[in-house]
Amino acid sequence: MSNTAEAKPQNALWENIKVIIQALLLAMVIRTVLFQPFTIPSGSMMPTLLVGDYIFVNKFAYGYSKYSLPFSPDLFDGRILEFNEPKRGDVIVFRLPQQPEIDYIKRLVGLPGDRVQMINGVLQINGQPVPKVQDGTFTSDYRLDPGSDVPVFRETFDNGVTFDTLDQSPVSRGDNTREFVVPEGHYFFMGDNRDNSLDSRFDVGYVPAENLVGRASVIFFSLGNDTSFREFWKWPANMRWDRLFKVVN
Repeated sequence: MSNTAEAKPQNALWENIKVIIQALLLAMVIRTVLFQPFTIPSGSMMPTLLVGDYIFVNKFAYGYSKYSLPFSPDLFDGRILEFNEPKRGDVIVFRLPQQPEIDYIKRLVGLPGDRVQMINGVLQINGQPVPKVQDGTFTSDYRLDPGSDVPVFRETFDNGVTFDTLDQSPVSRGDNTREFVVPEGHYFFMGDNRDNSLDSRFDVGYVPAENLVGRASVIFFSLGNDTSFREFWKWPANMRWDRLFKVVN
């Protein structure tokens, strides 16, 4: 009787351990192959993404490269299982070409072969201005970039993708640029917060297709007023309830 009694707790413990191991393996597979969580640390994509947004990134949207895998092992070149190509207007996480260990998130505005330029604050693609109409104002709750009553402009690409951008100053250094011709196998990215974004207009430059990690899909959590995720007692007062499970466009 005593041997039987001792065996049952041991069996139950082993079953619990197996369940935990299986759950961890499933989580690793999901994070490696399907979706990966990211947090937004800066205001470069305001008003689309805010500091304190937590998002899921779809890692199979454009196939896989070495940067899709943990620690970026050099197992193959380029991308594999690339069933879909990035389209203009997608919000994408990519690895910074100069420092591949750093993740950036921006909006794709230039495809391979495109000519991209900013003229007087208006985005030009292949010689055509992107329609830009005023769409109210925006005030941030991020103390390092308060952005009180910043003008919002709605832009619409030729494929129908429409989104809001911020334009704090009509004379910022990114409002007038040279013409960029996007090389084959590369992409041109810009932040929606046009006057406060380090992107392809500046040091980021053209981003190789291999550096794409995935497409931003949904905001699953969001905390305002510089609230740390660890400060759970502040969640009720600082949760952005209207942003939970919001699709990223």
